[in-house]
Amino acid sequence: MQVSGGDLQRLRQLNSLSSIRALREARDPLTLTELSARTGLSRASVGDVVTDLEQRGWIAEERPAPGAMGRPAKRYRFRTDAGHVLGIDVGVHKVLAVITDLAGRVVASGRVAVDRHTAQRERLEAVWRAVDAALIAAGLTVADMWGVTAGTTGVVNREGLVTRVNDLPDWPGVDLVGHLGQRLPCPIAIENDSKLAALAEQRLGVAAGVQDLVYLHVGRRPGAALIIGGRLHHGFSGATGEVGLMEITGWSTMAGRLESGATAEGASPEEAARLVFGAARGGDPDAQAAVDAYARHLALGTAAMVLTLDPELVVLGGGFSRSADVLLPALRRALEPHCVRVPDVRPSTLGEECVALGGACLALDHVDDRFFSPAGSISSPAAPQRLT
Repeated sequence: MQVSGGDLQRLRQLNSLSSIRALREARDPLTLTELSARTGLSRASVGDVVTDLEQRGWIAEERPAPGAMGRPAKRYRFRTDAGHVLGIDVGVHKVLAVITDLAGRVVASGRVAVDRHTAQRERLEAVWRAVDAALIAAGLTVADMWGVTAGTTGVVNREGLVTRVNDLPDWPGVDLVGHLGQRLPCPIAIENDSKLAALAEQRLGVAAGVQDLVYLHVGRRPGAALIIGGRLHHGFSGATGEVGLMEITGWSTMAGRLESGATAEGASPEEAARLVFGAARGGDPDAQAAVDAYARHLALGTAAMVLTLDPELVVLGGGFSRSADVLLPALRRALEPHCVRVPDVRPSTLGEECVALGGACLALDHVDDRFFSPAGSISSPAAPQRLT
């Protein structure tokens, strides 16, 4: 039986992918024998693959520990530092940029404060200040970035344009891909912030491994996102999770429930919520009533998604999730009359980095598609040029 050159090249590609996958998933560096056992390849084939991948820069030999006796077998590891990706949270109150290696570990970050009154041009300039701060802290340049995903408030369509925003009047239509592409020579994606937060929780946080979940962004600007079958759900136009647009849910005004009353009198909206949650925690009946009213509105939109998806888990994220000890019991009670089964409800574990981390996760997915899928190319770990 003859094997064509194309078939041989394909076989080498598959062997390389199998070896890289095993090394990426391994907790510790592997010997050739261990790698052979994990991939099912012969030791001779593994040896050829390892030599090729080491020359290309994808893997490296792990030096033995000082004082090791005899000649230990060579061990190899995947070079997680071969490339880096950038996740950006372009928020209403902050711009946060995080750089991660190919294992998703945060290498550096940069943060710039903004507010709802910040003009579009100034907010876009804040994006570069945050990115530059992260790059300087990491000792990297824009040319070292293999992929970028930015999260933003509002509905994001398939072209990456923000089509609808309630909080920022000058933000609809903003071209973040074009703005970031002025300096970043790599693939760029834009996504809704709640969707990226959901992805981060499903990959790195409290929902790790969960296949079906509802993510709730609770704060002055509520939002939601869905993970279905382990994958982020976008829908036809990117508007999944926007149940708060239905006036009947009361999502657009429910934060006001936490701003009225004696407890919050004279405080800013952000401070008012903190004061009310604190008072409710201490047993104040008026504050507890305010939290219950907020939870009832939150439950209306949440129940609609729970009844549609029947998720394993609901994740509570956003600024108000810091008061989950007060809000979660109220939300569970409010869900019971509306749901056939109230799913487990847990607070986010990733805090304010959640959206940016989700951006890094999505950027890494794109890197995997380009390099580590059967249709990809693992020629060498050089920063890919931006897709046209």
